[in-house]
Amino acid sequence: MDFKKQAAAKAITLVKNQSTVGLGAGSTIAYMVDFLKIEIKKGLDIKLTTSSFNTKQLLLHHEIPVMDMKTISSVDICFDGCDQFDQDLHALKSTGGIHTQEKLLASMAKEFILIGDDSKYAEKLDTKFSILIELLPEATSFVAAKIKELFPGVRTTQRMDEQKKEPLITWNKNYLLDIWFNAWPELSTINPLLKTITGVVETSLFYNLAKKAIVAGSAGTSIIERA
Repeated sequence: MDFKKQAAAKAITLVKNQSTVGLGAGSTIAYMVDFLKIEIKKGLDIKLTTSSFNTKQLLLHHEIPVMDMKTISSVDICFDGCDQFDQDLHALKSTGGIHTQEKLLASMAKEFILIGDDSKYAEKLDTKFSILIELLPEATSFVAAKIKELFPGVRTTQRMDEQKKEPLITWNKNYLLDIWFNAWPELSTINPLLKTITGVVETSLFYNLAKKAIVAGSAGTSIIERA
């Protein structure tokens, strides 16, 4: 069986009847939707919301109602994938460019859980991944300069739409800036420092948000809990 599918199957066992469930994006979440469809047909009574347009379309395709995030203030449990997470369950979600919505939903959750295969786990986060920030378009040059003042030696690149050859635009009509570190500073300092810069909307570092991670691999499926 696909490891991501195994992780999704385990995640379903944590969904309680009459709960409000948040879903992120990605292939593991897509497997979760398939399993949820089966459980709902069996009688599972839940409310669902998502930070992802693609996940929303998949849920609607299966005729599963979806609540608009802006109409709710909390969810009981939220599941999402990531690029990588460390032994303390700090995670990077830099690939998709929807981290602002994803972090909002994760922050709404009483319990936020990362799911995926064991390739996502690392004892410490790897600098092969960037930290992605969403920022106001007018602040692009200012924010890039301030970042280099706060973190000397970092490299910043604006994320581009390769087909249109112009800056990539987020759902919030903002720009995206990748920050590349040669070595990670103390993780606890990164978000507070970046968020002090006027024009920065949100970062893709999910620090101290996840309570658990469900990981599947050749050795089986396990649940890692934050100490």
